[in-house]
Amino acid sequence: MHGWIILDKPLGLGSTQGVSAVKRALRQGGYGKWKVGHGGTLDPLATGVLPIALGEATKLAGRMLDSDKVYDFTIRFGAQTDTLDAEGTVIATSDVRPTREALAAVLPRFTGPIAQVPPAYSALKVDGARAYDLARAGEAVVLATRAVTIHSLTVAPAEAGAAALLGDPAAPHAAAPAVAGATLEEATLTAHVSKGTYIRSLARDIALALGTVGSVTMLRRTKAGPFDLVRAISLDKLDEHAMARTLEQILLPLRAGLDDIPALSLTPDQAGALRQGRVLAGIAAEDGLHFALLGDMPVALVEVSDRNARVERGFNL
Repeated sequence: MHGWIILDKPLGLGSTQGVSAVKRALRQGGYGKWKVGHGGTLDPLATGVLPIALGEATKLAGRMLDSDKVYDFTIRFGAQTDTLDAEGTVIATSDVRPTREALAAVLPRFTGPIAQVPPAYSALKVDGARAYDLARAGEAVVLATRAVTIHSLTVAPAEAGAAALLGDPAAPHAAAPAVAGATLEEATLTAHVSKGTYIRSLARDIALALGTVGSVTMLRRTKAGPFDLVRAISLDKLDEHAMARTLEQILLPLRAGLDDIPALSLTPDQAGALRQGRVLAGIAAEDGLHFALLGDMPVALVEVSDRNARVERGFNL
């Protein structure tokens, strides 16, 4: 059981609860104890792709934290909450509503490298304490501006909305033509972002740039690193496979988490050297990370520099 289970995390479930669900499934299926971890926190009020690493794949969970993500999110204009989402208390209101044209016009300002202030209600630490704990205790939380990259930011079709993105069968199947100059109560966008980006902060700043305020009412992660919703399963499906003892059918191989890394084929002697932590000299490969394999067997994640390969993560398989 070395690999990945990709959950389509439901609303209200925390990332650690997703890990617990997979551990429970392993117990129910009689698979014994395995290391289990998640590849990137997803807020309880968010849904979507949550990579769960099993066994030796847990050594790669940190790479998921550093990977790009893609989100669909809805901004409701006119009210900003302290948490910047639907869970918080309203702290600011505005009667201003933007037009679709105005929204489209400001998005280039939030595309590319930008500076962003994270939400006060976040897991970042301030003097050793979680920011959200301080905020809930009524303390003023001031977080440092951070540099992030928004690779792309687009507006969803006018009538797609949160319901359609969440797979609601009652949602409209086709978008109605947008009326020029009409104002928006809410807007749904898609963002491809770098690590460390807070969508709630992005929504806040977009609303402010439009001369109003806003908060996120829907957040769905559609891609995390190499994993997308096509490979994701519901908790019900996870339970079904656990009861049928067929979790292997939904377990993606360890190498699935390294689809963006070029493979490096090894000889048996080279594989043995890497397993002993030795440096391989004279490797005919470009500088950078490589996924070292002996046949189909993962051996290590290696860093190649000046034709020398050094182990970054070794796999005990």
